Amino acid sequence: MARILVVDDDPAVRQLLADVLGMNGHEVRTAAEGLAAVDAVKDFSPNCIVLDVMMPGMDGYGVLKNVRSQHGDPVPVIMLTAAADPDSAARAWADGVDYFLAKPFSADQLLELVGGMFGSVR
Repeated sequence: MARILVVDDDPAVRQLLADVLGMNGHEVRTAAEGLAAVDAVKDFSPNCIVLDVMMPGMDGYGVLKNVRSQHGDPVPVIMLTAAADPDSAARAWADGVDYFLAKPFSADQLLELVGGMFGSVR
């Protein structure tokens, strides 16, 4: 399965995502904010990043730009946001996001996206 980095400043959301993905056979690491996410990308070398948009300090757009500026194969990024307005989505697409998921979303929606990329153990 895949190495997935989950980045969200909400501890409950972060833990839920880590649990759901972990129970589906993926190796999961978490980060609570943008700068920690940038470090985790270097240390963990994830195959996929599940990234919240609104976080204190470096937001998800900043993390996405940092990830996209790195050399090598692009890492798929799934952005999560409670602000699912057209401008946010357009900005995410322009910055190179692979998938954009509006909160609230179901665990099944996330697993379907990840399963499409890496397969599922369900």
